[in-house]
Amino acid sequence: DVQLQASEGGLVQAGGSLRLSCTTSAFTFSDYVVGWFRQAPGKEREGVSYIDNRDGATWYVDSVKGRFTISRDSAANRVYLQMNSLEPGDTAVYYCAAVYSLGLPRAARVYAYWGQGTLVTVSS
Repeated sequence: DVQLQASEGGLVQAGGSLRLSCTTSAFTFSDYVVGWFRQAPGKEREGVSYIDNRDGATWYVDSVKGRFTISRDSAANRVYLQMNSLEPGDTAVYYCAAVYSLGLPRAARVYAYWGQGTLVTVSS
């Protein structure tokens, strides 16, 4: 199975920052949409941010706008999620996922390739 590799999360204090990265050796991200999802305990998985690697278009869920930034490094075949001003409500397992698609699909079910999930814990 094709897998994406996400970097480790961690424990940070509220107001702190953390950067997650996602990569794969199976294909190049250049023609794919890469998304970051998260799932908090007792909650459904939600889409956090997406990037279309073909044109750089991005999307963010309202709760992270102005705090999180998704970006790409085509040469390194990586997508990053820079998370600033973290809040306890950001605590979740974060997943990166990729799909060969037009536009920026938001539904997790359409994403074909997934990373292993990484825990981000924000303490108050």
